[in-house]
Amino acid sequence: MEKEETQNKKDKYLKDENSEPSTHKQPPEVSGKKEEEEQVSPEDEIANLKDKVARTFAEMENQRRRFEKEKDEAFEYGGFSFARETLNLLDNLERSKQTLESDETIKDKETLKKLIEHIDIINKDMMSIFKKNNIEPIKAINEKLDPNLHQAMMEIEDDTKDQGTIVQEIQKGFMMKDRLLRPSLVAVSKKKVEEKQNNEKDKKIVEKEAKN
Repeated sequence: MEKEETQNKKDKYLKDENSEPSTHKQPPEVSGKKEEEEQVSPEDEIANLKDKVARTFAEMENQRRRFEKEKDEAFEYGGFSFARETLNLLDNLERSKQTLESDETIKDKETLKKLIEHIDIINKDMMSIFKKNNIEPIKAINEKLDPNLHQAMMEIEDDTKDQGTIVQEIQKGFMMKDRLLRPSLVAVSKKKVEEKQNNEKDKKIVEKEAKN
């Protein structure tokens, strides 16, 4: 009896389980068709290829020109930085010469003259080497101040020169071909203040007399 009841319960359980609706959903069917790609005509495809080839050749030509320009500049100005650093040697020679000439202990002695001669020879040789490499000093004394070549460090009263004329060169400037290695450090002339004031007074007096 008990076996029959147990079997009945199992049969009922299996029946209930089979009668439950499935919780798994079927994936929705993919609807619609893929859009057909537009077909390109052979003529258009050939035109596109020609355009791509033309662009590629143009880019290659631009790169070639840039390479040639960089190569030429490297050849012409490859020693630019080295030349600019070498100018310090000239400055040191000039400072040494000035120091020796102002030394009272050796002034007017034969030793000083020989030292100055050697310094001048070294300076001359360096300037000759610079010139061979297209490095030239910038003209300064008695020239009009040019901001592209000169850098004014001070003004000196000088009535014999036009305003802005270079009357003193503090440090020599140099060019390498058409490039500025460094500007000349200079002092420029200016008119005396007293003379300006006197000129203004004279002008006022003349204007006053003219009115009267």
